[in-house]
Amino acid sequence: MDSSRIRNFSIIAHIDHGKSTLADRLLEMTSTLTPQEMQSQVLDNMELERERGITIKAHAVRMKYRAKDGHEYELNLIDTPGHVDFTYEVSRSLAACEGALLIVDATQGVEAQTVSNVLLALEHDLTILPILNKIDMDTAQVEAVQQQVVDLLGGSPEDMLLISAKKGLGVSDVLEAIVQRVPPPPGGTDQPLRALIFDSLYDAYRGVICFIRVVDGTLRKGMNIRFHATGRTYEAEEVGVLRLQRIETDTLGTGEVGYLIAGVRAIEDARVGDTVVEARRDAVEPLPGYKPLKPMVFSGLYPVDSDDYDALRNALGRLRLNDAALLYEPETSTALGFGFRCGFLGLLHMEIVQERLEREYGIDLITTVPNVRYEVVGKDGSVMEVENPSSLPPASATEEIREPILAAQILLPSEYIGAVMKLVNERRGTYINTEYLHTDRAILHYELPLGEIVTDFYDRLKSVSRGYASFDYEHKGMRRGDLVKLDVLINGDALDALSIIIHRDKAQTWGRELCRKLKELIPRQLFEVVIQAAIGSKIVSRETVRPLRKNVVAKCYGGDITRKRKLLERQKEGKKRMKQLGKVEIPQEAFLATLKMDG
Repeated sequence: MDSSRIRNFSIIAHIDHGKSTLADRLLEMTSTLTPQEMQSQVLDNMELERERGITIKAHAVRMKYRAKDGHEYELNLIDTPGHVDFTYEVSRSLAACEGALLIVDATQGVEAQTVSNVLLALEHDLTILPILNKIDMDTAQVEAVQQQVVDLLGGSPEDMLLISAKKGLGVSDVLEAIVQRVPPPPGGTDQPLRALIFDSLYDAYRGVICFIRVVDGTLRKGMNIRFHATGRTYEAEEVGVLRLQRIETDTLGTGEVGYLIAGVRAIEDARVGDTVVEARRDAVEPLPGYKPLKPMVFSGLYPVDSDDYDALRNALGRLRLNDAALLYEPETSTALGFGFRCGFLGLLHMEIVQERLEREYGIDLITTVPNVRYEVVGKDGSVMEVENPSSLPPASATEEIREPILAAQILLPSEYIGAVMKLVNERRGTYINTEYLHTDRAILHYELPLGEIVTDFYDRLKSVSRGYASFDYEHKGMRRGDLVKLDVLINGDALDALSIIIHRDKAQTWGRELCRKLKELIPRQLFEVVIQAAIGSKIVSRETVRPLRKNVVAKCYGGDITRKRKLLERQKEGKKRMKQLGKVEIPQEAFLATLKMDG
């Protein structure tokens, strides 16, 4: 099709503002799907996506629409995930578009992820169409939310489209606005081939399937192509378009969105954000913005049953095929046995992977305390990256430890500013400024250590703001911190799975709280169990689980006291010997307790 009649757009929104529902209505109104094929959240094809009401993987679909001017247009919807953990996927999807539909819930108003996505869209110089959804709800505040959007984007309230995606009200106006206001794709048909990979998935029979947007030139079936970042060359076995199923075509022209199959067996060879070029052309400039994905949060995953180790390794291997952001490597723990140290984009990503492993592969897991990647500068000036507390060099060999810092923004009603600032200050946040979007809504800008938010920060934020605050962040860099390694000792033996790298000011409080919780959770033995928290050789907290005592003097009735004393002394000797040989079983609840501790 002539590129002047192609429109590439994305839908961006905060979680649960109606993005997937609007996509359903657009597919219905363009007859892309028959009524029999239609179901709610049709683009969210993962069970977990439907259940949680969030989009985890980006999707693309082509629609045909005959506009009021009588011409037929090709509309390519490139769906995006809505959560901050998947910001890179969102940015690559936006790079494949010229326009974005910004959906704001008329009952909720502008939220943190809305602001973040708007900034991303403006970075890519996209045309933004503001849409107010759920206007049919009794609690909708149309005029107030319109003013919030005007304060955010500029323009006037008349520019906004008022819809109810669930009922289909105003959706036909959205289709017309896409045709009239979103510009056609630039790019030259006579230019050398350049195509952006905005997503990929693994097929057991065909290898990696790349979802691409052709920016310049034409991609033909049988063409020899090269992936610019890796330099690997392949033959394009199949190209085609996406209408929820893959429909094979001979070519993909400038501005078109489709898929490419080239017999790629490793998903690392076809990374999201890479540029596909023709193999015989060497001097082609890649498309801007490519960067390799870097995990931010790390955690150990161990099977509850050690016999499931091989099953866990196979399950992680399969998940890795469809999730290039998941990294894992084998590790061993004295307490938990064999497992894997896994790297995730963020906490939601970690939660999704764990849930998929348990649901789809039936593996019961123990998860260690999530932690982040630190930089350790040695006395000799060398810099090493540490993801596992057990890998931290001794303090005598360490000059400084640097931790990742986030530029965070918290959007909230003005009445909760005090409570939220108190929470963020407890988490070592550095205040930057407050920006008022409206008289009753503000954005707090902070710099926060990533290590302070990886456990329960989001839950606490929702609690102190009664669910109204929303949180967004981006990685800013590494900064020196007064950090120490806190070990947990059980009868003098270090329990490596509960070790943590923590700020010195919080170490004693954390250690005391953890020892207290472990005392409640570890069952009593026939010998005394000593639980200690230590920084290096300095013990900062201690709790004791008292031993169970068998009544060895029950058989003594009357007689001399020395008989009883002799029996008790013998019992004492036996307990001392048992303590040397005895092994304390740590219940799974002890590891889960660390995830629920107040930071």
